[in-house]
Amino acid sequence: MREYKMRRGEHLEERVPDMKAKIEETFGPVSGTEEYKGSDLYVVEDPDNPVFERITAGTVEYSGKKDKLGVDFEERPAEEVIAAGEAEAAADAVDAKNDFLLECTGRDAKSRRDSMKRAVEDDADKPDNV
Repeated sequence: MREYKMRRGEHLEERVPDMKAKIEETFGPVSGTEEYKGSDLYVVEDPDNPVFERITAGTVEYSGKKDKLGVDFEERPAEEVIAAGEAEAAADAVDAKNDFLLECTGRDAKSRRDSMKRAVEDDADKPDNV
């Protein structure tokens, strides 16, 4: 499960007032929920795009901090997708993921990558159990 921050000054509930509807619009019908860190995230067991096997997404709530977007994309192996002749679906899957993350977080792929790099670098600077 990956968690994504919003842009400075923005909140997830303001960007996406109806998370379930946004997920269904982008990936297909929600089939249930799954608990993650005390929050119920939506599960799409049979996504519209054949590249995805399962998608878990929703708002991860934190007390005293801004909520984050939690997402877990389970995908079929690339070799299997290509062998099935669904290369175009793979490109559509990448677009769907990036569009969903951009609409929810207000951050493009480059800024999300940069943010994750900074988080890893910050963790590397912390001493190990000293």
